[in-house]
Amino acid sequence: MVHARGGRYLVAAVGLVLGLVAGGSWAETVPLGSLDVTKMTAGWGSPQVNQSVTGKPISIAGKTFASGVGTHAPSVLHVELDGQATRFTASVGVDDGAEKNGSIRFEVFADGRRRFDSGPMQGGEPAKPVDVDLTGVRGLILLVTSSDYGIDHDHADWADAAFEVAGAKPVAVDRPSEPEVILTPKPGPAPRLGGPRVHGCRPGRPFLYRIACTGTRPIRFSAKGLPDGITLDPDTGILRGANPAEPGRYVVTFQAANDHGKDERTFTIVVGDGLALTPPMGWNHWYTYYADISDQLFRDAADAMISSGMADAGYQYVNIDDCWMVKPGSNDPELGGSPRDVDGVLRPNKRFPDMKALTDYIHAKGLKAGIYTSPGPLTCAGYAGAYEHEKLDAQTFADWGFDFLKYDWCHYASVAGGDDLEHLQKPYKKMGDILARLDRDMVYNLCQYGMGDVWKWGGQVGGNCWRTTGDLGLRPAARLPGFYYIGLANAQHYQYAKPGQWNDPDYILIGVVGNALDFRSQPKKADLTPSEQYGYMSMWCLMAAPLIYSGDMSRLDDFTLGILCNVEAIEVNQDPLGKQARIVRQSDDELILAKPMEDGSLAVGLFNLGEAPRPVAVSWSELKLDGPRRVRDLWRQKDLDDADGRLEAPVNRHGVHFIRLWAK
Repeated sequence: MVHARGGRYLVAAVGLVLGLVAGGSWAETVPLGSLDVTKMTAGWGSPQVNQSVTGKPISIAGKTFASGVGTHAPSVLHVELDGQATRFTASVGVDDGAEKNGSIRFEVFADGRRRFDSGPMQGGEPAKPVDVDLTGVRGLILLVTSSDYGIDHDHADWADAAFEVAGAKPVAVDRPSEPEVILTPKPGPAPRLGGPRVHGCRPGRPFLYRIACTGTRPIRFSAKGLPDGITLDPDTGILRGANPAEPGRYVVTFQAANDHGKDERTFTIVVGDGLALTPPMGWNHWYTYYADISDQLFRDAADAMISSGMADAGYQYVNIDDCWMVKPGSNDPELGGSPRDVDGVLRPNKRFPDMKALTDYIHAKGLKAGIYTSPGPLTCAGYAGAYEHEKLDAQTFADWGFDFLKYDWCHYASVAGGDDLEHLQKPYKKMGDILARLDRDMVYNLCQYGMGDVWKWGGQVGGNCWRTTGDLGLRPAARLPGFYYIGLANAQHYQYAKPGQWNDPDYILIGVVGNALDFRSQPKKADLTPSEQYGYMSMWCLMAAPLIYSGDMSRLDDFTLGILCNVEAIEVNQDPLGKQARIVRQSDDELILAKPMEDGSLAVGLFNLGEAPRPVAVSWSELKLDGPRRVRDLWRQKDLDDADGRLEAPVNRHGVHFIRLWAK
């Protein structure tokens, strides 16, 4: 016979071992490491059970843990619970193998809601306890992100991590898939004129413009009010000639007609000092081809811009990035040799036999050509730069027929002589002054990664757009994909954008793209969900950012083109008022951006930054509106129910509800 008091001790002991849960069910402890950790992603290496990602015992701030899972940020694991678990516990921190380096953040989401947030944790910091009530929870997400820009040494430990379970065991599952739903309707057969409604140019320079128009070809184009010296090809919609000699505003009316209908649109040519009065739209080779570029690739890209319909939506520029010059010291017969001829003129490498013939090919299609160099002695990739040859190189680019210059800081740091504001501005002002005196209009893109608050002075040195951050392609994904972090940084500077002067958060990387961390890897589908890709383009349109695509032009599919070529989204970007959207509200889970439009309407993006679909709402008081509003869904290009006082919509994980509001 067991003594009653002893029996109570025995029951208590058993309860401590098994865990007694509400309702009289016995709880089982299930270690995180017993799940299929191959379902857990890692930014480096692969997750390890009961050891760190480097294969050593799990150790945080000198304390060793016998069990757990070691991984590396960014890392995510989706766990299916089906309401059978009651608690998740762990101790989290940076593994000592990082040698007090590393900076990471641990988060736990239960049914899409954040239940634990470690905040930024540094190497050497003691572990933080995790204790999350999972009663009734069906799905759990364990997330580790980098809490700074880099991911080096971000070794992350879920030490002693375990579930208390009253029924079926937790199951690690793949990240939920999301189908590629094409929201943008196919363009109809009738003509629809689009693209910018205003064009800036300098007196007397060459004029080239291809009218953006969707619809079934052949389309017959006409124009009323064209200034003298500019002619229109009625079959192609390409205008050529010379800018008017007298400054002023020249209002032209375009008409387009085919067997299915006709359309009309005004277009204002503003002759003065301003270029790029709306954000530039085009393509740049860098994030797909890197150093593997050639004359033929750019001809093919120009062909694709026409055949894909991108030009019909308003894309104009076909831009060469780095690696077209000679590379000093190279033994490659295609890339090596003397960087300049006997007169000091910059030489392209052998992959570009005739730059003038290349720009002529691009111009023949009504498109424009862009080129790249650095103010330093070398470019980022080690090719010949413009240092001490700035005037000659700019004139060479003009003689070749280029219309856009990207000027990249890189190796100029070795000759800058300082990093104060004067030294940061010096090379850009020098080139800006040179470009302004050329007999050819050349849009000027300052690529210097936001140093010295360039958004405050980029326009003063002649810039038309300027990078506000580091390279997007090098921004590691964390809880959100990298474009959100770059975009959120860029969005802070909305008050500095205006016609001819744009904040540039880098290129659009959707569709098929390369890997900026491994130039030799083959381009592949971007690691973004469909909702994230809609969010990406919406954000760039609202921020009045240059719309420069940098994916593979030879592998454009209908889904990617639906995002790139939605004329109503592009109309927000190209609005001649030239306002960048302001941040209405921002939290860990939501972002609201609002962009005033020339016609008095308001373009609004409701972004879900959370880990599960959720409704996102905004009030008229936040938007500084009153009265009823007509609501237009810009991606689906359809009117929604009118709204008054408040608007709410369901939004996918990391997605957007992109709308435009007009007063009734």
